[in-house]
Amino acid sequence: MSYYFSTVISDASFDEVTQRVTDALKNEGFGVLTQIDMHDTLREKIGLDFKKYRILGACNPHFAHKALQLEGKLGVLLPCNVVV
Repeated sequence: MSYYFSTVISDASFDEVTQRVTDALKNEGFGVLTQIDMHDTLREKIGLDFKKYRILGACNPHFAHKALQLEGKLGVLLPCNVVV
């Protein structure tokens, strides 16, 4: 069972891909509320040298509101995570 969708973008740097993803989310009505840089966080917290890995917390306020009206506990799934 797969629990994610993925694609590979190899014609740009990590930062360029992150910007492309952020722009694509914006075009679909999503804003990026949070960014967790796992590379820096793991280095700082446990001294681990981890690959570049960023978690974007994306949210479309209209979709979020609609979902929360249907099921108040859906907040545990918000924001939507997108990984670069």
